Amino acid sequence: MKIKILKKLSAAILTCYATIAMAGPHWSHDEQTEWGAIRDHSQTVEPFTLPYATCSLGNHQSPVNLSEESHKSRLNKLRFKYYVDSPVFFNNGHGIQVNMSDDYDGHLKIGREIYPLIQFHLHAPSEHMIGNRQFPAELHFVHVREDGKIAVLGILIKLGEDNAALQTVLDNMPSEERAQSTDANIALNPLKLLPEHRWSHYTLAGSLTTPPCSEGVNWLILAEPITISSAQLAQLKSFYSDNARHVQDLNGRSISYRAKY
Repeated sequence: MKIKILKKLSAAILTCYATIAMAGPHWSHDEQTEWGAIRDHSQTVEPFTLPYATCSLGNHQSPVNLSEESHKSRLNKLRFKYYVDSPVFFNNGHGIQVNMSDDYDGHLKIGREIYPLIQFHLHAPSEHMIGNRQFPAELHFVHVREDGKIAVLGILIKLGEDNAALQTVLDNMPSEERAQSTDANIALNPLKLLPEHRWSHYTLAGSLTTPPCSEGVNWLILAEPITISSAQLAQLKSFYSDNARHVQDLNGRSISYRAKY
């Protein structure tokens, strides 16, 4: 019961962020270097005329190169309490997204803190890099706590075997922008989208990777990638390609890395 209440509060908080991006001025990944300068002509008072200013002015922006300034640390264990759901498949106009149902109890536990899972979405190619390596795609699990704190779990995706869970997402995603699809007969377990080994991960303070680029996001990126076939990657890119933000400066931030121990 408690998780359900937290989920509803978290969903409301995330909706506020989404409303800013959807109701605000149009943006695209093609013009990402100019996001911070995009004006909202419906507003007349600063700083509301520049709703995405944080994209340019923020010092803790995401994504980043994970090989820079990273060091091994004894971090809290991640415990994934994801369960089967009948979600909403949503084409958000910038990428494909899966919204968990209102009564979904799945969550991520970081130490003793519980973060309800609200939605997950995909970028192609990957947004985070490891050294000179950029992966074909990246999956983001978005969790929001009742106090508004956001934790995003990043899963890097490499070419390899078919991914059955991801195929369910691709086959049920509407092709039209802003369209959504719900089918109570479609069962999806987000746990199936995680790699086999989940102990090693990077973590750092960052931001949303799309406008309004709000900071204060707790980023966790698993070290082990999952796989996607060439045919699945082509199907993913048929919705959106190059919907990844460029790597941002660390600006003095350090990246912690939890190895297996």
